[in-house]
Amino acid sequence: MSDVELVEVVSAEAGMRLDRWFRAHYPLIAHGALQKLLRTGQIRVDGGRAKANARLAAGQQVRVPPVKFDAVRPKARRGLSAEDRRFIQSLVIHKDKDILALNKPAGLAVQGGTGTTRHIDKLLDGLQFDASERPRLVHRLDKDTSGVLLLARSRPAASALGDALKDRAAIKTYWALLKGVPSPRRGEISLRLVKKGGTGFERVHIAEEGEAGAMKAITRYAVIEPAGSKLCWAALWPLTGRTHQLRVHLAAIGHPIVGDG
Repeated sequence: MSDVELVEVVSAEAGMRLDRWFRAHYPLIAHGALQKLLRTGQIRVDGGRAKANARLAAGQQVRVPPVKFDAVRPKARRGLSAEDRRFIQSLVIHKDKDILALNKPAGLAVQGGTGTTRHIDKLLDGLQFDASERPRLVHRLDKDTSGVLLLARSRPAASALGDALKDRAAIKTYWALLKGVPSPRRGEISLRLVKKGGTGFERVHIAEEGEAGAMKAITRYAVIEPAGSKLCWAALWPLTGRTHQLRVHLAAIGHPIVGDG
């Protein structure tokens, strides 16, 4: 890079650590060089200094300084196997010049993490097709959630989709089978969330009053069809995109998603 860049954080990257976000966008930079850029304030978020472990929010602007050639290291990307390429392409349900839509199955993570080595982000090379670059993630679905996942086929498309999601011009609707029937049958849950010790779903909890690290989270719901008083089919609309938000919110009001334990 020869000039300073300002890169906007898209919805799919909300909650990522700054250092991990930087490595995802600029994988050639050496660890030591990245830490020096952060330590000296050359990498900034919305104009201010930020630590390596700072969590990013959608819409924030990351200042990316010029990186000298000797600060980067070669990093070869392993090619996809024919089996992986066939698998990821089998998930495509729509393709045009700007976007791809995937039918993401439950059990497949969108991005990697501790103990997660197989995920959609790792398979994106198999979805480049005739485009000049691999597609970009613009939002996420939890690993155990199935549904439509949108990918942008260019930076302008990623920016447009990210803006649509951030401004709620695009609406994400989830359907779930709930234990019991919420009352009222249409409502809004506004409970702050925080990540604690543990793994997976167990790491996210309703925050206590004044608890450090708590994040605003809002979910709207509507009962579509009750099955007596023991179950119901419901529509869910997360107005914020916190990890495991729907699961934790519904469990908190006494109507957990069936199968969540």
